[in-house]
Amino acid sequence: MIMAKNKYAVFILMLTALSMSPAVQSQEHPMLLLTRSGVETIRSQLGKVPLFDASVQSAREFVDAEIALGIDTPVPKDFSGGYTHTRHKQNYMAAQQAGVLFQILQDEKYAAYVRDMLFQYEAMYKDLPLHPQERSYARGKLFWQCLNDSVWLVAMSEAYDAIYEWLSAEERAQLEQNLFRPYADFISVHNIQFYNRVHNHSTWGNAAVGMIGLVMGDEELIQRALHGVAEDGEIDFSLQDNDGGFLRLAGQQPGFLSNLDAPFSPDGYFTEGPYYQRYAMYPFLMFALALHNARPDLQILQHKDGVLLKAVDALLNLTDADGEFFPLNDAQKGMSWFTPSLVAAVDLAYHYGGRDPRLLSIAEQQGSVLLDEAGLSVAIGVRDGKAEPYEKHSINLGDGPDGKQGGVAVLRYGSEDLTLVFKYSAQGLSHGHYDKLSFSLYERGDEILQDYGMVRFVNIQKKGGGNYLPENKTWAKQTIAHNTLTVNETSHFGGDYAKGSEHSSQLHFYDASRSDIQVVSAREDNAYPGTQMLRTMAVIKAENFKKPFVLDILKVTSDTSNQYDLPFHFLGQVVDTTFEYESPASLSALGQDNGYQYLYLEGKGIPASSNIQFTWLNSGRFYTLTSATRQADELLFTRLGANDPEFNLRRDPALMIRRKNTGDTIFVSLVEPHGAYDPVSEFAVDPDSNISSLDILYDDDDYTAVAIVDLEGQARVFIVANVNAAKSAQHELDIDGKPYRWSGPFYAADF
Repeated sequence: MIMAKNKYAVFILMLTALSMSPAVQSQEHPMLLLTRSGVETIRSQLGKVPLFDASVQSAREFVDAEIALGIDTPVPKDFSGGYTHTRHKQNYMAAQQAGVLFQILQDEKYAAYVRDMLFQYEAMYKDLPLHPQERSYARGKLFWQCLNDSVWLVAMSEAYDAIYEWLSAEERAQLEQNLFRPYADFISVHNIQFYNRVHNHSTWGNAAVGMIGLVMGDEELIQRALHGVAEDGEIDFSLQDNDGGFLRLAGQQPGFLSNLDAPFSPDGYFTEGPYYQRYAMYPFLMFALALHNARPDLQILQHKDGVLLKAVDALLNLTDADGEFFPLNDAQKGMSWFTPSLVAAVDLAYHYGGRDPRLLSIAEQQGSVLLDEAGLSVAIGVRDGKAEPYEKHSINLGDGPDGKQGGVAVLRYGSEDLTLVFKYSAQGLSHGHYDKLSFSLYERGDEILQDYGMVRFVNIQKKGGGNYLPENKTWAKQTIAHNTLTVNETSHFGGDYAKGSEHSSQLHFYDASRSDIQVVSAREDNAYPGTQMLRTMAVIKAENFKKPFVLDILKVTSDTSNQYDLPFHFLGQVVDTTFEYESPASLSALGQDNGYQYLYLEGKGIPASSNIQFTWLNSGRFYTLTSATRQADELLFTRLGANDPEFNLRRDPALMIRRKNTGDTIFVSLVEPHGAYDPVSEFAVDPDSNISSLDILYDDDDYTAVAIVDLEGQARVFIVANVNAAKSAQHELDIDGKPYRWSGPFYAADF
């Protein structure tokens, strides 16, 4: 019986070989992450390159510990974070590393470990049903969703490639017939709703199918990876995934090449945001590297003007001073460039993108490298002292395939002493939030005014199986959760994904040419029918101010009378206010829906004058918000926690300016960092604002002028052109008999 099986396996292998293209038949292994010549180079350098040697040693310790434990492939039953989920994840990580170690160290115990694990999976896979957890729109077999099944196959493709020539022909045929080909068919043909998308999920699926196709020499799988699965019928576009987003918008084409074209802008910005760009970079880069090695004729690293390598630079620039990614859209705070996917991204960008010495300084911080030629190149560069500091500067990244669907601007002063993140992007696919013209603010890596991020405890099974919690949709995605304008207590586009995906904010202008004043301005005309918003934000360093500050001008034009809510989600402790407020004896929710149901009203006041000031303390530093207000405005202190009995939300505070029964209006605010407090010496230095007043001097359709007056009485005037923002435009404006003349989109005097 065994001999019959083996004869059949050999026959299948012969048929497969006959169907291969000549290029595939002649391909040597390894061919994905590693190449034969690359392995020879690595072996010749062992013991000579400290960072690479340390990375090899780290991999050996991890894999040797896994080998000592023995191979366990349990019947799947858990969500993220549960034992079976974690065990299968640990298996593919260990197998991938073991394959690399076999190639580099030529120790057959690592090849045997990979072989034994693969055959253990081969024995169980043919009878494996769908995963018992039914939450996903595309259930996997080993994992609760096809996404994780795809991650498994990406890693196992690399492991299989590494031991391919060590295995017998019969062993390869058995694995390919019973495990790899059925696995690839399952995540693609049998899960078209998962596979034929433009989304980070399908990128993993495309890479998995394509990489195992390359190793097997299966041209059908390779083409399926590049171009998607041919569809006999229509996909149900009304079906939603677990994140609440549609599977694929009408007109989008599937496949890896489309996932390169559609989500990335020419600048390298990924429309889902940096958190998911970080996650997707590994399959993008690993499959691209495999195609670069096995199919150089495709010139995949040059696709769309080298967008993948540009994307690495864009991603690194979307981090704070500590290397943590800005939490735009769905994002877990704390994710940083120390994640393994960014180790891979930095190494590949260095090796294939021109050997930028700044990347070496990041690799030094990461403390590890890929165990391939790219990692070796980085480690040699570090050893030879070629690293230069990776200094981040202000940047404006377009969104959308042509870069014209809004974008994200990051204004930085100095060595990230103050960093403003201004989001005026497209929807961001299913992971997008309804937060047009929102912003967040950082000082030296600490959040001052925050973006909430996502409501998910990743891989903590006791919190919703480690998956997205309901509050991600009902709070984190809602407009009131962000530092932007909410109209009539409804979110942008009514919180409707399809409507939000039709529109993007548009850049008015961006100017970071001056070190003392950097400005970005964008407009949003579709979030609320009949209401338009133009927001201009500037990072300014003026004389008599020890630190830079942020000027925020939000101009609203509307056909109707509305209620406007503008929150500032601050972090820290309230120190002082220039307005009186009352705190209720018992707390109640501020509203009923669209995120308001989670906000306790902790205090309510009204302005005592045309300006209000609010000072808070965070991370040993003081901050003051100064706002130009109206007598009828309401000032609301809120805190998360209402209607949240399971404590899924952080108890974060906010100060909200509410303006009722108003059509056209303008909000002008200034956020000023100042001073410090030392809890050891118990000294407070410069705890008071340096702002005497913030005045709106002029406002019409064409221009808005603001005066900032400091405590010494010095007035500084900032004027923004609301219509004609061309650099060459000439402007003239008289304010109270004083003429102002300038060229370009803004005027700034005495700064």
